[in-house]
Amino acid sequence: MALRGGTMSWSALVLAGSRGEADPVAVSEGLSDKALVDVGGTTMLARVVSAIGAAGGTRIAVSANAAAVVAEARRAGARPLPAEAGPSGSTAVAFAELGAPLLVTTADHALLRGEWITAFLAATPPDADVAVLLARRDLIEEAAPGSRRTYLRFADGDWSGCNLFYLATPRAAGMIDLWQRVERDRKRPWRIVLRLGPGLLIRYLTGRLTLAAAVDALGRRAGIRAVVVPAIDGLAAVDVDRPDDLAFVRARISGAAAARPTGSAAPR
Repeated sequence: MALRGGTMSWSALVLAGSRGEADPVAVSEGLSDKALVDVGGTTMLARVVSAIGAAGGTRIAVSANAAAVVAEARRAGARPLPAEAGPSGSTAVAFAELGAPLLVTTADHALLRGEWITAFLAATPPDADVAVLLARRDLIEEAAPGSRRTYLRFADGDWSGCNLFYLATPRAAGMIDLWQRVERDRKRPWRIVLRLGPGLLIRYLTGRLTLAAAVDALGRRAGIRAVVVPAIDGLAAVDVDRPDDLAFVRARISGAAAARPTGSAAPR
């Protein structure tokens, strides 16, 4: 198999669907959808699509159900796909349409950089069916002090998701099916572990379960090999869930722009 993110071509999905309730970030900006919020002179959705393109994504789709987001996806050069009730359902639709390998991320990943994606794909073992990018708490707190994130507490530290998933082979469909069953428990990891049996639950509750072992067990439950890839930058865990996240992201992008020499290109 060719090197991930290298000579192998891969597709990408940006999740930008609405879950039906008012989003606090969109409301604070007077917009219908969070994906349309301006960050550094362009929408968050367009920034994410640009980062994927910089990393070498050959086909980029956007899962959306709002007409304005669909139009913005087309302007950014991406293909709109219908959004389902939740991200796992939208991913299932895109996986059936685009196949493997498929990178999945979200429209509110406004700081996403092409080099993070490239490093993630390169670090994914060749025999993995699914990979997930996570960042350690100390790395996040160093890069984004004061940022409020949801952490998964395991024996090897506290980790936060980076909204980057790699469905490397057709067998990853098994993980999407499992994802659809546990999606509602994503912020309650003990309930996810409970699905895997009392042995793992006891290891989790007693602080003896590592993140890698938990993800490996989830993969085996789905009949695949799933792995964790540690993020190279704590900022990869920062998404825009709240207005204070948006303020942080805007300040970060504004500071990076001010630090660049005159005439230099913006980082992608």
